Amino acid sequence: MESAEIRRRWLSFFEERGHTVVPSASLIADDPTLLLVPAGMVPFKPYFLGEAKPPAPRATSVQKCVRTPDIEEVGKTTRHGTFFQMCGNFSFGDYFKEGAITYAWELLTSSVADGGFGLDPERLWITVYLDDDEAEQIWRDKIGVPPERIQRLGKKDNFWSMGVPGPCGPCSEINYDRGPEFGEEGGPAVNDERYVEIWNLVFMQYERGAGESKEDFPILGDLPSKNIDTGLGLERLAMILQGVQNMYETDTLRVVMDKATELTGVRYGADHGSDVSLRVVADHIRTSVMLIGDGVTPGNEGRGYVLRRIMRRAIRNMRLLGATGPVVAELAGTVITTMGEQYPELITDRKRIETVAVAEEAAFLKALKGGTNILDTAITDTKAGGGTVLAGEKAFLLHDTWGFPIDLTLEMAAEQGLSVDEDGFRRLMKEQRDKAKADAKAKKTGHADLSAYRSVADSSGSTEFTGYSATEGESTIVGLLVDGVPSPAATEGDEVEVVLDRTPFYAEGGGQLADQGRIKLDTGAVIEIRDVQQPVPGVSVHKGSVQVGEVTVGSSAYAAIDTNRRRAIARAHSATHLTHQALRDALGPTAAQAGSENSPGRFRFDFGSPAAVPGTVLTDVEQKINEVLARELDVQAEVMSIDEAKKQGAIAEFGEKYGERVRVVTIGDFSKELCGGTHVHNTSQLGLVKLLGESSIGSGVRRIEALVGVDAYNFLAKEHTVVAQLQELVKGRSEELPEKISGMLAKLKDAEKEIERFRAEKVLQAAAGLASGAKDVRGLALVTGQVPDGTGADDLRKLVLDVRGRIPGDRPAVVALFSVANGRPVTVIATNEAGRERGLKAGDLVRAAAKTLGGGGGGKPDVAQGGGQNPAAIGDAVAAVERLVAETA
Repeated sequence: MESAEIRRRWLSFFEERGHTVVPSASLIADDPTLLLVPAGMVPFKPYFLGEAKPPAPRATSVQKCVRTPDIEEVGKTTRHGTFFQMCGNFSFGDYFKEGAITYAWELLTSSVADGGFGLDPERLWITVYLDDDEAEQIWRDKIGVPPERIQRLGKKDNFWSMGVPGPCGPCSEINYDRGPEFGEEGGPAVNDERYVEIWNLVFMQYERGAGESKEDFPILGDLPSKNIDTGLGLERLAMILQGVQNMYETDTLRVVMDKATELTGVRYGADHGSDVSLRVVADHIRTSVMLIGDGVTPGNEGRGYVLRRIMRRAIRNMRLLGATGPVVAELAGTVITTMGEQYPELITDRKRIETVAVAEEAAFLKALKGGTNILDTAITDTKAGGGTVLAGEKAFLLHDTWGFPIDLTLEMAAEQGLSVDEDGFRRLMKEQRDKAKADAKAKKTGHADLSAYRSVADSSGSTEFTGYSATEGESTIVGLLVDGVPSPAATEGDEVEVVLDRTPFYAEGGGQLADQGRIKLDTGAVIEIRDVQQPVPGVSVHKGSVQVGEVTVGSSAYAAIDTNRRRAIARAHSATHLTHQALRDALGPTAAQAGSENSPGRFRFDFGSPAAVPGTVLTDVEQKINEVLARELDVQAEVMSIDEAKKQGAIAEFGEKYGERVRVVTIGDFSKELCGGTHVHNTSQLGLVKLLGESSIGSGVRRIEALVGVDAYNFLAKEHTVVAQLQELVKGRSEELPEKISGMLAKLKDAEKEIERFRAEKVLQAAAGLASGAKDVRGLALVTGQVPDGTGADDLRKLVLDVRGRIPGDRPAVVALFSVANGRPVTVIATNEAGRERGLKAGDLVRAAAKTLGGGGGGKPDVAQGGGQNPAAIGDAVAAVERLVAETA
């Protein structure tokens, strides 16, 4: 039975028995404590915790899940995997133990013809919790399972909780006996390899308290209503129903291994090492496709790093199997075709998924080439110094500069017999993260303790924002901080943070920059406001300096914003909404907003796109935006329920959290978005929008930068002036400029090539003189020296090989020449066969030279290349090569 049929039967069985079918939630967990959904019950967690009312008393789902704690074990065993599907049925205060047990037995043992899975009842073993007499009695007396096939296990195996105070309860597991070929008999208590758990029934009936460990916590009492949470591993059941040895041989994974075999020529089952790599590829590529399908893009933090890590492990294992070119497109395509029957959105979104995956492969192959050279040098240097541990600084450099996940560095170092200073690596990573967090926190809080702001919120309540309808107004100072410390007063020259009971100042948020302006007191004191933030929800903190007089808490104040700045920002914000909608119209709904910044007269807009937006499309988008401006559409804002906003088709920003009541900004019949920012009243107020261009800011994310209003006009005016100047220079009309300038550049390029040819010929003319001037080192011909600056690596290599060719082949020879190109030293070293027989290898000599130059290098025994940072050290590098040659020859 195929996996898709298992899924269909599961949902159909429970739907026929009154369960609401709930589609799989996204792998991106809607839970701040989780990066990804690791279990089938996660989407139902709010219902079990009593935080939300369940949509129905009974529910069923097949949930996509990803777990990565044991990622290093994937492939090494056939039981570990990162992606899996969890079939679940749930009861919220409806049926309990007897209902759950009866349903499970019926579905597993009913014949295939009757809609069941057709398992042999004699091969099913049951475990229950130590003192769960009720569950054992149901299994024994109602279902008819013989007592000898029912086993009792302790808290570690058969008691469930979330690991924190809350609901908990005993479990009952259904296990399948795979037969004597998988080990000794005795039931799951003795051998969980032979007796495989396929279905876990959790009976949530108690409330637990805090405890020291998973097994050590008190039971506080019964829950007010008893719930059921069950989970059946689809892959495990598929393994049994398809009669294969492990999950990697099931239909949805075996096809991926077969594709990897086709691409590499390595057959599964021929060698343990290659089998491990094939399993890693199959698991990781499938997980990657599912994550990208749900909107995850490769990155260096959070779930983006999880995706990047597993993708790069898969790509490297394909290289270990012998693949030499790109492979991800074909592997991902196989997964999409296979899993698409269960998740049709994969088929619909195939192009985007494959584009993101291929882009990450290209980036990693480039990083792998450069990073491997750096790692090889570091490993060589470590071994040469007698060390066994690769420095944490090197691992950090590989991660930070070349995008090497630490586990990849660990694997590659281990293959060379070295460990890695992981503590040192993690210390440097923590320092980097802490600095980034501190910088972000400093911007939001000005280094103040958040408790100071919470104290103001507790005593005075939230700040009322009046800025939608007013640009100035009376208020009272309810909080004051001087240099980040709460204070009753501040004087002229002090840097302050002011909290008002009501304010027209917009606090930075939703991509819109904060207002600036002034706060004046009745006493004549004046505070110049430069920034407004909300370090804690609901409290607007006005940051600035006291210009005149003394400021005290409790004083009456008059707050007024810079209206010109506000209007310019409002124009930018409205233009952002128009750009978002125009992009979605042009590229489809995948061009979803991924961030923005609206500042006076200009904005930037980030959006999802697997590839660059063609210039013609960008031109069409710009034209459409300006056509909307000419239509003079009204801009209106309305507060409504989140459900009503969704019904009206309002666009919500990806990743944002919204309350029950939301503000919806509508621009005529063109755009409708959830937004808390300030806007113009009519599109005609924008005047003009000019898109400056778009670029990549990360895998699958693009950025448009644009100007609005007077700023856009000024830009075009300058462009017109430049065009006029070019017309004068080339003596042509504006429409002739591209062709004329292209012709001039082509001539210039030809001239540069001719100059380069003459220069290369001049360099090579020196070959005869260098060869004749070779030093004799115990019968070995040694040529060293520095050629004229500006000689690039390619020309230097040609010269070195030419010099080597002029030395008689029966005489050992080493040629080591140096140059400075683009301000950096470069060296190429070559040996002939007679020299190599004397133990002289070009790669060893280059590493010695490059180390002196403050860099690295490598290559083959006959010719190698390196470089560094310090041109002044070339003389020392020459001496280092000469010493090593003298010692070896």
